[in-house]
Amino acid sequence: MIGHAQQRRNWMRKLRRFLSHAVVILFCGIFIVPFVWMLLTSFKSQQEIYANPPTIFPKEFYWHNYVDVFTKIPYMKYVGNTLIISLSAVLGQIISSTMVAYSMSKIEWFGKKYFFPLIIGTMMIPYQVTMIPLYMIFKNLEFTGTYWPLILPNFFGSAYYIFLLRQFFITIPNSLIESATIDGASDARVYFQIMIPLCKPAITTVAIFTFMGNWSDFMGPLLYLNKAEMYTISIGLQAFVQTHYIEWGLLLAASAIFTVPIIILFFMAQRYFIEGITITGIKG
Repeated sequence: MIGHAQQRRNWMRKLRRFLSHAVVILFCGIFIVPFVWMLLTSFKSQQEIYANPPTIFPKEFYWHNYVDVFTKIPYMKYVGNTLIISLSAVLGQIISSTMVAYSMSKIEWFGKKYFFPLIIGTMMIPYQVTMIPLYMIFKNLEFTGTYWPLILPNFFGSAYYIFLLRQFFITIPNSLIESATIDGASDARVYFQIMIPLCKPAITTVAIFTFMGNWSDFMGPLLYLNKAEMYTISIGLQAFVQTHYIEWGLLLAASAIFTVPIIILFFMAQRYFIEGITITGIKG
């Protein structure tokens, strides 16, 4: 009887594991279908895209769509503009958010317990509420039509990233800081030589989120950029659609290339990304 009960428990455990994996695979399939459809359609000719009934796999791979991306659209110009904004935003968030998070977790100063809830409370304010006031501020500063409105706010930190980094800093023992202080290290030296190297996973997570958000941002460039030569990829492709006959094969090829940097970035930093997300939720 005991052996039979043990076999039954093992069988139920395997069944639960199988069902959980099946559910995960099912949802992964659902989320990956649009990307696969985009990729397959990008290799179809215009006639095959409009064929009725539609085909899933291209009858003949039409590579000209990927060639036309770089001849009919100033794609590399858009990529360069987007990289300028995205990398500058990453630099700004890393500098500002880490400093604020460090002060909120490891430095004692008057009013800290009041300011942190205030910072977290700003996460409840939607972007649509601050969009017009921010636009008026940048307009009065004569920054509209430049990249500054898309880059400058990142140098003032983000409530979510500050919270994420603070949670990571909390997990670092205070004994490390005390030992360094006894040895004569200043706050700046403790911050740069001890804290920053130890929180690489969290910083990597912030960098990935910031890069992805700015790489695919549409609303910001739409509001502040008014010259075609300054367009990012998202706004540049939209402008191409509005001024030309819609060539779906070309646009889907451009969209496929558009997603490549994000996929490469994620897989290169996957280990740090998962570690950062995991550790920041350990301690409050």
